Amino acid sequence: MALSELDVARVQRWCAARVPEQARDQLRIECEVAPRHLTIVERRPPWNDDVQADWTSSAIARLRYNATHKSWTLYWADRHQRFHTYDRLAPSQSIDDLLTEIDRDPTSIFWG
Repeated sequence: MALSELDVARVQRWCAARVPEQARDQLRIECEVAPRHLTIVERRPPWNDDVQADWTSSAIARLRYNATHKSWTLYWADRHQRFHTYDRLAPSQSIDDLLTEIDRDPTSIFWG
């Protein structure tokens, strides 16, 4: 089962709203779409064009969909870009609950 286009669009809009238009040449928050999850990433431009041409990516969070339970589970990324269950929020049928928790970030695990 594919992810809901509505949920994907909701996360993409949420990501776009995180960074003002005039700052997007320095920072972007984007959503990478996979068959069963969405990964929110922070992208930064090359610090030196002579060394690196591509923007770098760092994972912020992963939102995994469980089709059996029709629920979303939130994961956080460690410094090695490995994902771990975020245990302060139970799985939810509303992806908005996960986005709200990432915004709140009471443990500073998502935004530092």
